[in-house]
Amino acid sequence: MSTHSVEDVKRDSHRLRGTLLESLADQVTAAIADDDQTLIKYHGSYQQDDRDIREERRRQKLEPAYSFMIRTRTPGGVVSPQQWLQLDRIATTYAERGLRITTRQAFQFHGIIKRELKATMQAINAAMIDTVAACGDVNRNIMAAANPHESAAHVFIHAQAAALSAHLRPNTRAYYEIWLDEERVAGSGDEDEPIYGDRYLPRKFKIGFAIPPHNDVDVFAQDLGFIAIVEDGAVTGYNVTAGGGMGATHGDPETYPRLGSLLGAIAPDQVTVIAEAVITTQRDWGNRAVRKRARLKYTIDDRGLDAFKQEVEQRSGVVFAPPREFRFVHNGDRFGWMQGENGLWHLTLRIIAGRIQDREQPHLTGLREIAAHLHDIAHDQSAAPEFRMTPNQNLVIANIPEDDRTRIDALVAAHGLALYETASPLRRNAIACVALPTCGLAMAEAERYLPDFLTRFETLLAAHGLAGQAINLRISGCPNGCSRPYLGEIALVGKAPGRYNLMLGADHRGERLNTLYRENIDEAAILAALDPLLARYAVEREHDEYFGDFLVRAGIVAAKALHLELVA
Repeated sequence: MSTHSVEDVKRDSHRLRGTLLESLADQVTAAIADDDQTLIKYHGSYQQDDRDIREERRRQKLEPAYSFMIRTRTPGGVVSPQQWLQLDRIATTYAERGLRITTRQAFQFHGIIKRELKATMQAINAAMIDTVAACGDVNRNIMAAANPHESAAHVFIHAQAAALSAHLRPNTRAYYEIWLDEERVAGSGDEDEPIYGDRYLPRKFKIGFAIPPHNDVDVFAQDLGFIAIVEDGAVTGYNVTAGGGMGATHGDPETYPRLGSLLGAIAPDQVTVIAEAVITTQRDWGNRAVRKRARLKYTIDDRGLDAFKQEVEQRSGVVFAPPREFRFVHNGDRFGWMQGENGLWHLTLRIIAGRIQDREQPHLTGLREIAAHLHDIAHDQSAAPEFRMTPNQNLVIANIPEDDRTRIDALVAAHGLALYETASPLRRNAIACVALPTCGLAMAEAERYLPDFLTRFETLLAAHGLAGQAINLRISGCPNGCSRPYLGEIALVGKAPGRYNLMLGADHRGERLNTLYRENIDEAAILAALDPLLARYAVEREHDEYFGDFLVRAGIVAAKALHLELVA
């Protein structure tokens, strides 16, 4: 392991170059140097190993089965049919387990071996997509509402998300030199980084754009959130939130999930200057001594919301207006066909845990055929067909003309992609992170466990006459929160192999955190704990009352309210 702190590695990296070229050329090991494992994150990749066979390889005196995960930077999760086809070829050529949609509207490729890492990066770039800043202590992929109905508002906020993503991308040319063979020029390594500085941010930073009344991006879980103010179909401003974050550490009360605080309202043309002011304030104020306390949520809690808001106003030259009224009704996706304001149609498909591959059903092949069809018809449309990844790991086939729906439906049915039609509300909305076998932080299963747990929990729901009830379930392999578990009405947060903390009581709007109900229990204990609660819910619930709301109203769990406190 590296003896250098992350802050030292960033500062001494020559703008994220380090010794990555030497590490990639080293044929003695399938790994890269310790310090370069920190730096490669800024290029959109993590070094991992197959934990299923780690112990067996250790017994055989072999190094771990190292490979790399690569994550794309796709603001708002939009890709063209041509890009989909190119990403599909990358997945089938270089990766394991197909394509995966993340909870931040990006793609992840798993199982890339070191000698093919550069070729994979070049293939992604050839698709006009890059992986710069998809990971690391910088602003990461910016989320935007998939929203298949409000066409004009979606187009507007997606354009703002893409422009902001480009503005906040690091200036270093390291990515282009290392992966794309750009010639290094004199003085490179000293590029000016006016936003990030020589050590970048203290920790990762996340931004999301939401369009009420749907909160599919879980905007209050973002470091910085923009809630669109839509009037007569046009975006006329944003309510701004700051300080959200899902990560925590088991047993450490100094760490905790937090929902964003409402700062006030701004005009659409003030998004970039506000974002830059929030990020540079976090850059200068954030905790660089203790990484577990380095996210913006802790900066705000340590310095005070009022002081933080004043600093952002001073740096940006923008005075926040009083927040505008808004209302969220749901933080999930709307499945099936929906017609947009522009007359075109959008089909939202359910993708379990975001994993697209040919296993029980030929999902990867089916979407490849759909992408090829959309590519063929794209030149005839005023709004080109596209794919939109949702923040809930699902997929929207967007901008489809009326007379083409039959063809899309046939391809969906032929390849087993119509799960949204038959799945229970529970199964349609559940989220899980990757966890084992590749995530080095995972303490328990998540993605691989999700289908089995859903089946067992559906049986329990049916026993209480609740088979059709929508319940927001999330599973995370560790407490770091990639699947936003603390916003689940029911959440399993990994504690050890086969054991989880059971969290209960969030809402369907993304406006209330859940709370710990049982600690470090196995599946049998989880189902036993839920059984009497579901029995009470079936009898005592009010009309249209969600499970999480019932648990709070009945006093079974305490409410953890949204951080909507306003500052002067």
